[in-house]
Amino acid sequence: MKAGLATLLVLSALAGCAGAPSAGSNKELKTASDETAIQKRASIRLQLAIGYYEDGKYEVALDEVKLALAADPSFADAYGVRALIYTKMGQIALAEDNYQRAMRLAPGNPDLANNYGSFLCQVGKGEEGMKYFETALKDRSYKSPVRALLNAGSCSIKLKHFLAAERYLLDALRIEPDLPTTNANLARVYYERRDYTRAQFYLNRLTAVAKLDTLDAEVLWLGARIEHKMGDKTKESAMVVLLRRHHPASPEFAAYQRGAFDE
Repeated sequence: MKAGLATLLVLSALAGCAGAPSAGSNKELKTASDETAIQKRASIRLQLAIGYYEDGKYEVALDEVKLALAADPSFADAYGVRALIYTKMGQIALAEDNYQRAMRLAPGNPDLANNYGSFLCQVGKGEEGMKYFETALKDRSYKSPVRALLNAGSCSIKLKHFLAAERYLLDALRIEPDLPTTNANLARVYYERRDYTRAQFYLNRLTAVAKLDTLDAEVLWLGARIEHKMGDKTKESAMVVLLRRHHPASPEFAAYQRGAFDE
């Protein structure tokens, strides 16, 4: 998971359970001022846990999550953060258990639903994961729909549901046109559909908004294959140079060396 996902969970924790009624009314939304002293202590502990998580100090982060849950055992975001940590540690069964606990406590939380959907897609349960992206996207109060749209698009690509991927990614593009990930994934969608002209269009958009030295091996190899199909040897060579320079031990560079443009 990216740090940005964890940050969203922090904001959710500080704001309380967004969308839930406050204690004295069935009509008002719960906000940070409605938090009890116990909930505030749990939120502070969770912030510390996320800081350690982002620094790669996973065991210390787990200890802080334990303290957050000791203060507030019903703190759904704490289970969500613990799931992120366990995922990074390769503890897949523990991560899934914590996601499920989080979702039972806050079934309508869009950030948790998005993260759980992404997790399920990573562990080979993409069809199930798609349901959680839809849960997140149905929430009109969700502040980061692009994140769920991108994850849904990426998961659809893994499932080879390219029409669905196109729909999610174009929706993401309308909201934030210049995200490199969106343009890279759209280039991948059209490449897989053998629409190389459109694939090159989105590759050009990607290279206009991203630093080429930051692109991973998969994207650079995709770019080289698109330009190969379009017959642009100069741009193909530029992608290969970056692939060789930054990812010489990657499977993608190995594929280039054996001329596997159509694998």
